[in-house]
Amino acid sequence: MPTYKPLNDHILIKPSNGQEVSKAGIILPDTVDKEKPEKGEVVAMGPGKLLENGQRAPMSVKVGDKVIFKKYSPDELPGEKELLMIREEDVLAVVVE
Repeated sequence: MPTYKPLNDHILIKPSNGQEVSKAGIILPDTVDKEKPEKGEVVAMGPGKLLENGQRAPMSVKVGDKVIFKKYSPDELPGEKELLMIREEDVLAVVVE
């Protein structure tokens, strides 16, 4: 398995495969409400976006954070089924438990 080192403001995510359960205890299939954001864990990230002044903007997430991101924003990596690459701007929230 290759190792990936994200560049700039890219984030490597391991998506959560948790099944959703309704309030009545019914397991909902993946096809229900495909417009919902995705969830996952940050496994690696780049150093931050390069600004016009030559400095880097600090990243707002860190490795190990559970995040919610836009459904159609991630890019799949060649040969990888368990990792996705997204930009920091596509992260909607960090899950605080």
